[in-house]
Amino acid sequence: MVTPASPSRRLILTGAAASVVASSSALATPAAAEPRRAAPAPETVPLPDGIRPEGITSGPGTRFYVGSLADGRIVAGDLLTATSTTLLAGMTGRALRGLFWDERTDLVWAVGNVGSKAHVWAVDGTTGAVVQDTEVPGGVFLNDLVVTSDTVWVTDSRIVPDGLTAIALTSEGAPTGADPTFVPLGGDWPAGDGNAVNANGIRALPDGSLILNNSRVGGLWQVDPATGEASEIPVGGGPGIVGGDGLVLEGSTLYNVRGSGQAEVSVVELVPVGAAWAARWRGARTDESLDVPSTATLSGGWLWAVNARFGVASPGTATYWITRLPAR
Repeated sequence: MVTPASPSRRLILTGAAASVVASSSALATPAAAEPRRAAPAPETVPLPDGIRPEGITSGPGTRFYVGSLADGRIVAGDLLTATSTTLLAGMTGRALRGLFWDERTDLVWAVGNVGSKAHVWAVDGTTGAVVQDTEVPGGVFLNDLVVTSDTVWVTDSRIVPDGLTAIALTSEGAPTGADPTFVPLGGDWPAGDGNAVNANGIRALPDGSLILNNSRVGGLWQVDPATGEASEIPVGGGPGIVGGDGLVLEGSTLYNVRGSGQAEVSVVELVPVGAAWAARWRGARTDESLDVPSTATLSGGWLWAVNARFGVASPGTATYWITRLPAR
């Protein structure tokens, strides 16, 4: 299989996130031992042809998981060796979107549909066994998720009225088997029409609130999980957040896949302002091998974006891959 990477691959960092790569040489004596060098990270990681990937998550170490829109399989592998195998076998009618690995339990949580029915799955990250399969009554287009201390929070991009699905966990992160609950989104949240993708990426902020993006109108939103009350997070500098798919949060740094363009990952720094938050533009990550990335994950000191290639000809047989980007 031909992968998109090549020796002439050009990596581009824009805005304040750009860095300068310097080279240096040192004198060596004949007796000096050659230092051992770690194997370089691959520029891209191939995925099975026709998988139609959407969600990616990672852990422990450089282990990764990618879900399929084509048949709902999950492939797992290693980002440094660029290999993968099937963890969860596919099935007719199942489509997976967001994934999230919980280090407490080694569970890979996945959201999506079987036909018209919305589901949230908990899958053992080692064996691929389905530990819990929760059908969400009234769910339409479950898209992304985040696991907090005692809850799995899920966005539904096409439900009217807008809201979040909540799946209860024990304090150790184990599934409880409880029925899902629903928290309506209100306040300043821009209501969707049930057609265009609305609420999409979701992550948990340090103060216990949630952060969402909105694919239809752009922007970032802080949400009180108890009430669903939403307020817009102002973004200073840069081109602004005009769209977005998956979110990745590390400390105060937020990565927003396709936040300001179809072939980039926007980077902002979150700053607390009283009980609210503001964001400062810190640039974007882009690369010639990006082809409509959908979600990303941090692993091994790198940001890895899966290329969904939405709109590609013959998606059932097309090639797919993960692109490595600098995290800093």
